[in-house]
Amino acid sequence: MPVLEQGVSGARYTLVPRVLIFVWRGTKVLLLKGAPDKRLWAGKYNGLGGHVEPGEDLLSAARRELTEEAGLEANLQLCGTVVVDTGRSSGVGLFVFSGEWRGGEPQASAEGRLEWVDASIVPSLPCVEDLPVLLEAVLRRRPNAPPFSARSFYDAEGGLRLVFAADDRE
Repeated sequence: MPVLEQGVSGARYTLVPRVLIFVWRGTKVLLLKGAPDKRLWAGKYNGLGGHVEPGEDLLSAARRELTEEAGLEANLQLCGTVVVDTGRSSGVGLFVFSGEWRGGEPQASAEGRLEWVDASIVPSLPCVEDLPVLLEAVLRRRPNAPPFSARSFYDAEGGLRLVFAADDRE
């Protein structure tokens, strides 16, 4: 379909695409503890990832981010999608990938310190707010199941809510 027929306009809701990556080594997941001087989530744990650049598909973006932030490669698979409602005319499309570590040691980056963390202790760590819920969704997903689908937003009291599509809870 030509660009003019895509229906893109300033009046429609738009999404900024981002990838979030969980790399596994047994029961341990590779997390990034944000550098103390980071603008966002300083000192907090998160998965690896970032923005999808123009001209990239989602898998290529996830592979690039993993290489940039950790110097690693993994067999990545799309596990889920989350529409992050910012309360504005544009939100974030978060594409969650997961994969097995293929060897090598994570390389340091300016983003923060990389750590292999046992998944069972993640909820007790200082984390980005949605990390434990998204990690649990990845762990709960059955092999060869379709990706989960969710929406993230802040409620009237300022609490973060993640609402998963009904078929993802079965």
